[in-house]
Amino acid sequence: MAGFRWRGRLGPAVSIAPGARVDRFEVFFDLVFVFSFFIITRATAANITGSQLLHALLVLAVLWWIWVVHSVVATRVRLGEGFVPVLMVVAMAALFSFALSLPQAFGDLQDVAAGPIVVAVSYVVIRAVHLLLHWNFTRDDPVERRLLVRYLPELVVSTLLLTAAALVPPQIADPDRAGVVRDGLWISVIVLQYGGSVFARNWGWTLTSAEHWTERYDLILIIALGESVISVGVGSNLLGRPPSWPEVIASVLGIFFTAALWWAHYDVVGPAARIALHAAEGPARVAMARDAYAYLYLPMIAGIIMFSLGAEELVHQIADPAAPVTEPTHGPGVPLLFGGVICYLVANMLFQLRTLRTLSWTRLGTVLLLAATIPVGQRLPALAAFALLTAICIGLVTIEAVVMADSRRALREMVFEEKATHEAHEAAWRARWHEPAPDEPST
Repeated sequence: MAGFRWRGRLGPAVSIAPGARVDRFEVFFDLVFVFSFFIITRATAANITGSQLLHALLVLAVLWWIWVVHSVVATRVRLGEGFVPVLMVVAMAALFSFALSLPQAFGDLQDVAAGPIVVAVSYVVIRAVHLLLHWNFTRDDPVERRLLVRYLPELVVSTLLLTAAALVPPQIADPDRAGVVRDGLWISVIVLQYGGSVFARNWGWTLTSAEHWTERYDLILIIALGESVISVGVGSNLLGRPPSWPEVIASVLGIFFTAALWWAHYDVVGPAARIALHAAEGPARVAMARDAYAYLYLPMIAGIIMFSLGAEELVHQIADPAAPVTEPTHGPGVPLLFGGVICYLVANMLFQLRTLRTLSWTRLGTVLLLAATIPVGQRLPALAAFALLTAICIGLVTIEAVVMADSRRALREMVFEEKATHEAHEAAWRARWHEPAPDEPST
């Protein structure tokens, strides 16, 4: 009875309306994802190796699945209304603990460490909060509850696999074999999570507000792009000393190429995809939301983390006072920087293909050019390699702005008409607030 009492005092859960937008609590919750992306990047930047990159991508994939489940719940329930924020703060604390433990998730294989255990426990707490909230919201809908039950096996098995990844490898004497077992268990979690959703064929899920869904994913992508800006700042390491001109130039180039990649998605492709999702209905809308946003945003964010690591590595070399500015670059900086941008653009092209059923020759050409210039960039000084990548990214958006001028103009006219119509409807509805009641005389 106590549970019903506090829920009654705080208010009930509120469903999402068809035209709903992202509320402030959702943005507040995203701060923990900001920290999570930061932790993954910082932990990998400390020692960039092939295995470290693999582990970073594994933890990113599991973290992203938490985001996908979170966004699915947010399509049904207002996270900032009624008693819901109380539960979501618990999930925030668990997610924060999950992020803190990620650097130790692939640590020492000889002893059972606290980090991997905290990862598994935090994961089950986050997922349990989402399940509890969704279960409570569907208590009067037995059909949807039966659909929700079908997701329980994935939750149970993925939790068991993460727990096994923490407990089993330390029992294996051979470190190499223990590492393979641990990595295999993490890969099994990811295959289960993402593959299960495909075979489930959405299981009756509905997407009430396409506006809310697209806005949620657009915001998280901007958060990830912010990691690139942070990495350039961390790489320059300017605290306590005056900047040099090469460091200032590198920082400016970092802002320019990040802005160009923002433009590549948000100028035309992102707004057009939002309209396409609005136009889709029923199972087609759900499938597009799953494929384009839940799945294809993951490689875009992986690409952002990769080129953030590369940018930080190159800026470190530029900021090193002992290294001549003309010295050729060394280490994994150039492959990570160029390869990350390639990954981002390829995923963005697949996103465009899935939502708009078109491909841009400019992007395909840019990807091929970036791949061809990686060997060139590795022979150039770090600042010149940075400038080369920035020039290619700026060239892409400049060419598209010219070539797609008519399409951009038509899209903006459509968006303006949509917004004007929406605001006129809102103004007409709010005008009722100023109308006198039927039994009141007008003045």
